Amino acid sequence: MKLSHHNVRFFLVSLIFLILLPLSGCWSSKEIESLGLVAGTAMDLEKGEGIGGELEQEDSYPNRDLFIITNQFVTSETTGTGTKGGSSQQKAYKNVSETGDAILPTLRNMILRIDKRAFAEHSKVIVIGEDLARTLNLQQILDFFLREMEIRPSGFILIAKNRASITLESKEPKDIPAYQLVEIIQGHKRTTKILPPMTLAKLEGKLHSGSSFLLQNVISANGKNKFAGAAVIEGKTKRLRGFLNEQELQGLTWITGKGKGGLVESIDEETGQPIIYEVLKMKSKIIPYVDGDSISFNIKIESEGRIAENWIISEEAFKNEFLKRAEKAAENKVERLVKNVLEKIQQEYKVDVSGFGNKLRIEYPYVWEKVKKDWDQTFSKVPIKYEVKLTIKDYGTVGN
Repeated sequence: MKLSHHNVRFFLVSLIFLILLPLSGCWSSKEIESLGLVAGTAMDLEKGEGIGGELEQEDSYPNRDLFIITNQFVTSETTGTGTKGGSSQQKAYKNVSETGDAILPTLRNMILRIDKRAFAEHSKVIVIGEDLARTLNLQQILDFFLREMEIRPSGFILIAKNRASITLESKEPKDIPAYQLVEIIQGHKRTTKILPPMTLAKLEGKLHSGSSFLLQNVISANGKNKFAGAAVIEGKTKRLRGFLNEQELQGLTWITGKGKGGLVESIDEETGQPIIYEVLKMKSKIIPYVDGDSISFNIKIESEGRIAENWIISEEAFKNEFLKRAEKAAENKVERLVKNVLEKIQQEYKVDVSGFGNKLRIEYPYVWEKVKKDWDQTFSKVPIKYEVKLTIKDYGTVGN
């Protein structure tokens, strides 16, 4: 059942009460109204002037990059229950930004800009802007958040195309953008265009491994957020290397076999009409081969699915010959997706973000010890073959 805006606000206020009640026995209404629940955080590289005018840099270190931290607060006032009352146009959140060259001092300086005490234990998401992720490595950027006991390790990490702070803005006064981002993340089970969630805890392991990896990319346009592809993080530098678009991310999902669902949109060669294959099961096996100093891989991709949509109006559409044709069309589309993304990560970015090195480490540990130091460069020259086998198990005439 969909909650109304009134019910959402009531839930948020109730949540604040439930969080605070066991912490300190009896809280007065004044104490509750003085708190700001941090829903999410955005971090951007600062270019020139800070928020509200020129930066005061007397305590800053010379030649250091500056950044802007934006916290999204949900308070008793934004939920319409504070002493100031609420109105139909009042936003359900309040964003506060501060500029600095280190995380903790910047957050402490934020106290000077707000009349609430920040409560961050239920923060849901951290969004890092593109320029910041290219300039500083993620270990430096997130060091405070990884150390801070108040920050939940289950919070999600996203990379924003352009500025991160924009993703915490909405034209709809009742929306809370940080919570909406979390709702979009939950959709990864229904599509191959969204990555499995990357939490702060998982990211810490990735950073320590030294391997390249992906983070979900989010773009914001006209006050709306959309997940569109993925950010490529280089293992050695721990910085943003570039982006994969939606189709390239689809291809990578087929390589890893980690998709929970999704669609393959193909065209029937004989009629030119679209056929939509829906993934019910997906699996992939990356097989390494070593011959002397030569390393190669073979990818075996298998899937079972159903025809979810068919524009071909013909009696033949129910025959086995047509189903085989439909399977082949979908296989060809998946092969093109895999080919395109392999070209991107091997030839352009020269990074292994799909687990080939890990398979080599497991199957040939002695070989891995020789190549692991410069694996991304080695990977860029490794021959990779792939086989795709899709099977239509359900024509889709029965209900979902």
